Amino acid sequence: MGESGFTEQEEKVLKPFFTNLDKDIFVLTNLPEVVKGALFSRYSRSSKSLRRLLLEEFINDAETGFREMVALSEGMGDSQVVATKKAEEFYDRVLVGYGDDSVAELGGAHIACENVSNIASKYLEDSRIGISPLEKSTRYVYFDKKVNGKYLYHLEQDIMASRHTDLYISTCDSLFDSYAKLVEPTKKWLEEKFPRENDASDRAYSSTIRAKACDILRGFLPASTLTNVGLYGNGRSLEYLMAKMYSAGKELKEMDFIAGQMHSELSKVIPSFVKRARGQYGEPTIEFLAETRKGLQALAEKVSGNDKPEAREEVTITSYDKDAEEKVAAASLYPFTDLSFAQVKEKVKKMPRSERLKIIDEALKRRKNRRHKPGRGFEHAYYEFDLLCNYAAYRDLHRHRVLTQQRQDLTVKHGFDVPVEAEAIGFEKEFNEQMGNAAEAWKKISTDVGEKQAQYVVPFAYKIRWGVSLNLRELYHLVELRSTVQGHADYRRVVLKMLGEVKKVQPELVKHMKFVDFRGAKEIGLERLEAEKKTDKKLEELKKRHIGP
Repeated sequence: MGESGFTEQEEKVLKPFFTNLDKDIFVLTNLPEVVKGALFSRYSRSSKSLRRLLLEEFINDAETGFREMVALSEGMGDSQVVATKKAEEFYDRVLVGYGDDSVAELGGAHIACENVSNIASKYLEDSRIGISPLEKSTRYVYFDKKVNGKYLYHLEQDIMASRHTDLYISTCDSLFDSYAKLVEPTKKWLEEKFPRENDASDRAYSSTIRAKACDILRGFLPASTLTNVGLYGNGRSLEYLMAKMYSAGKELKEMDFIAGQMHSELSKVIPSFVKRARGQYGEPTIEFLAETRKGLQALAEKVSGNDKPEAREEVTITSYDKDAEEKVAAASLYPFTDLSFAQVKEKVKKMPRSERLKIIDEALKRRKNRRHKPGRGFEHAYYEFDLLCNYAAYRDLHRHRVLTQQRQDLTVKHGFDVPVEAEAIGFEKEFNEQMGNAAEAWKKISTDVGEKQAQYVVPFAYKIRWGVSLNLRELYHLVELRSTVQGHADYRRVVLKMLGEVKKVQPELVKHMKFVDFRGAKEIGLERLEAEKKTDKKLEELKKRHIGP
């Protein structure tokens, strides 16, 4: 026996599957996802170590079909092939009794969804937990190129089957034409207004100019614009995401197509974890979501009647906990007592307010940067906001998935934002005309085809209404992160207004929000330049580390 507790032969067999064999902390390698999930599931009901478990109950047990699922080379681990059929049999046979839902969280997959619309990308990224998405950014990538003579936007099937095909194509093409035509003039204007500083490298400066030009022009882009989304998720979350996409596909055909493609590809690598997205279990879920949506839509139309949307502020606080100070103070103390929560709350309630504020101060006064998060006691106070901001800014803030978010459909009913630089650069008139043309196209398509489908022709500059509920702890994170100058001015303005609304009603609870950049409400110029300079320093340090001076 070696130091690992395994024989020399056992070590040879196990070595490909773990980062080490003699430490208590290790990572699994070269194993199919279904095996990882099953292994951890069995782990919870065994006294054996994970490595011993893999050896004795998986590798050495012929009935598991392990060696057929993992095709090993002579070097024991130089390559692997997932035998899908054997994996399915293995899952059904070995995992019975371990709880399929929880086991499916122990295996995952990376999946790329390319050339999907900016309507579809929001559906893909809606999941709160279990899935981590990244999307091609309209802030750092130009969308001015044609492929095979065509701009990259989605041709929505129902619109293309209607009498508005030409209108839809001409509207989207025209929006892209303006965007593409203005890229160089916008860059030139920025370079003249903000000449390169001596301490900025060519790389940092050009990257900053590109980002600023993208920020200024992205309002032209229609929601049909194609993007790429990369997702990493566990099996359970991916399975539910596909069920939601299938359900949404009953209204928007693009969602059904994407769900089907995802299902087909994920079935090649984690088949057992995603098989219930359809079939006996999946179909009832799909119908439940679709029929519930339909029922609520009918009731909403009755309630709304013929009322027109009110002209509201960009940010409106609609609800907040009046006793937030008591809740936060009590919840912050609770883990450090052996009293019931009711007892702690009663004691805090009887305190003078000054004593409650001392507790809150104690919980926050040592923060040195925005990464020093308030404790979970701050999750006991909630705030609700009604937000009305342009779709481009919404897409950025949508990434905060911990928030409870509910968006309305994208329409032209709430107007649009004009880039503050449009007049100076000389495209304000063109911008307004393009927004007007898009609005006319939306009206015709929504009347004849439907408002769901008409979303695709709406430019990013138009405003979308969405409701947000979040706790105080998340408010700290959201405002301090999204107010930094590297961000787009539109969403910096939104989060600063959210902070302002809370300050009006509960200033003591946000006074420790010390890492807010209030320049977000002003014109700053090249917001990303300082960040790019820092990137230059990091690149130089890496070069020295790996290449030498």
